[in-house]
Amino acid sequence: MATTTTPEPARASGKNTLIIILAAVLVLVIGGGGVAFWLLSKQKQGAPAARVIPSPIFFTLEPFTVNLLSDDGQRYVHVGLTLRLSDSGSEGRLTEHMPELRSRILLMLSNKHPEDLITLDGKQKLAAEIKSSCDQPFSPGAPTNHVAEVLFTEFVVQ
Repeated sequence: MATTTTPEPARASGKNTLIIILAAVLVLVIGGGGVAFWLLSKQKQGAPAARVIPSPIFFTLEPFTVNLLSDDGQRYVHVGLTLRLSDSGSEGRLTEHMPELRSRILLMLSNKHPEDLITLDGKQKLAAEIKSSCDQPFSPGAPTNHVAEVLFTEFVVQ
């Protein structure tokens, strides 16, 4: 006798579907945010710290003009030098002891033959000798200097 219509179950089914869709969207948003946070925190942890490279410290010396050892006595070398230092403490010591530093280099240069300085190998050996001489302390017990490299800015053998 009575016909029954069931509009309410359809509504309940629609509400259930809407709740399921909203829950799925909420899970996706929370899950995506969690994954993004995890990736970003992992990237920050695994990324190496930005290494600050210190500016080089260059110490320029006035050019040297020195007579060389030769049979005719008329040969000379004109050398311009710049020292690349490893620390600023060495710069202060070298400035303070400039006359002694120049004397060391002048004596070393004046004991060379022109043939020793003409080749690339000879220039590299001279640079190594100058570096070794500059690294030596200026007085007993004083700290050593830290010359990283000897750079020639002028070089003429006449």
